[in-house]
Amino acid sequence: MKFFVALLLAGMILLGGAAAWADDSVLRMNPEETFDTPEQLERYERLTHEFRCVVCQNQSVAESNVDLAKDLRRITRDMILAGKTDAEIKQFMTDRYGDFVLYNPPVKPVTYLLWGAPVILLLIGAAVMVSVVGRRSRETGENGAEAEGMGENS
Repeated sequence: MKFFVALLLAGMILLGGAAAWADDSVLRMNPEETFDTPEQLERYERLTHEFRCVVCQNQSVAESNVDLAKDLRRITRDMILAGKTDAEIKQFMTDRYGDFVLYNPPVKPVTYLLWGAPVILLLIGAAVMVSVVGRRSRETGENGAEAEGMGENS
């Protein structure tokens, strides 16, 4: 009976490892065997680094190990092998996931705030800093004048 349980456990471990290996095939692919030309490999590497993982949000599709990123790598590979252009691949990804999937989204009315937010925040921060520094210098000037006035009355 113990032998049967041990055999069953060993089989489950082997099957689990095989499933994990099959699911991770894009990470384990040999680029020389997958792509016909070095240009295709270079396009694949560049595109997967240009796409943001919509689950992780701070990693590219090339760096992420979540299932969606694996799917996006697989889709990118298949589209390159099917002869799609970079523009067609990017269009497919943005149609499906929106401009957020691109690390460098295009400048258009929908993304104006995204592109302008750093400048707006910098201007707000500068205005707050000028206001605070101005107020403190006025307060210091008034306190200094009061201190001088008190010294003369003594």
